[in-house]
Amino acid sequence: MAEQQTLSVLEPGAATDRAVATAVAQPNIALIKYWGKRDEELVLPRTDSLSMTLDIFPTTTRVHLDRTALHDRVALNGASATGEALRRIVAFLDLVRERSGRPERAVVDTRNTVPTGAGLASSASGFAALALAATTAYGLDLGPVALSRLARRGSGSASRSVFGGFAVWHAGHGAGGPDGDLASYAEPVPAGDLDPALVVAVVNAGPKDVSSRAAMRRTVDTSPLYGPWAASSRDDLAAMRTALLRADLDAVGEIAERNALGMHATMLAARPAVRYLAPASLTVLDAVARLRRDGVCAYATMDAGPNVKVLCRRVDAERVASVLRGAAPGSTVHVALPGPGARLLDEAWR
Repeated sequence: MAEQQTLSVLEPGAATDRAVATAVAQPNIALIKYWGKRDEELVLPRTDSLSMTLDIFPTTTRVHLDRTALHDRVALNGASATGEALRRIVAFLDLVRERSGRPERAVVDTRNTVPTGAGLASSASGFAALALAATTAYGLDLGPVALSRLARRGSGSASRSVFGGFAVWHAGHGAGGPDGDLASYAEPVPAGDLDPALVVAVVNAGPKDVSSRAAMRRTVDTSPLYGPWAASSRDDLAAMRTALLRADLDAVGEIAERNALGMHATMLAARPAVRYLAPASLTVLDAVARLRRDGVCAYATMDAGPNVKVLCRRVDAERVASVLRGAAPGSTVHVALPGPGARLLDEAWR
């Protein structure tokens, strides 16, 4: 995890309604997917997952405690949050208040640079940044693993964005409860001398018709392919960890692609089907296959959305990006490298 400054939120003589902290976190893209919960309230997954944190699309979140306020106030990209987004943030702040023993309400200002609800991990960066900023403002001193465990309660994939580079999120054990909560967290994954890039083809930046939460629930409950995919995902994770240690990017990519396409197959087999694949998604997947036939190390992965991410070597990233732009005109293509973990920004008492 990136080195973090310690912010003193209880300086002698400072008013408790002036505690403030600002944090930045990056999204991560799962190479071994998280799909399916065994406990909805605690956000405990059914399988382990493994991801790469990106150096693009950061979320910056400022949390300021206000002793005089009766309610939390939340702004997302300058607009007041409402509905489900507000509910999730307030529920997360309640967890932080419970653990800190401090009752103050908070003013939260979040700035996202990644499209929200489009399968580009905006909730991962968002709740990782919120977890670090909120715990700091409320005076909690959590280590990276404990912070990851808490971030999981806001969004499962946020547990991995606490860390830079590659991270594994342990599903843990048991049906739920305190033991299950303690056992499910993320931590860094050792890797050899890889020099990877992830080329992100945004073919549709709009919100999804079916939320990840609803799609996940439907897939687990109704897809006959879900059980076999979950079992194979455990094998994929073991193979992925070995490939990372050996710095074998072709093996990493091959495992990631089959794991992602298998996840989408489970959704297509749900009753009724959940289909995130768009025509442009398939066009990009075909372009990736052609790149491999031409000798380029390029492998696709997709989250719960139509957008395609392509794992390749850094030296090939611009060539891959050019091919994807040509394959899907009108799409937006970004090149990402491994990024840092969640970190605090300088913030003065006011």
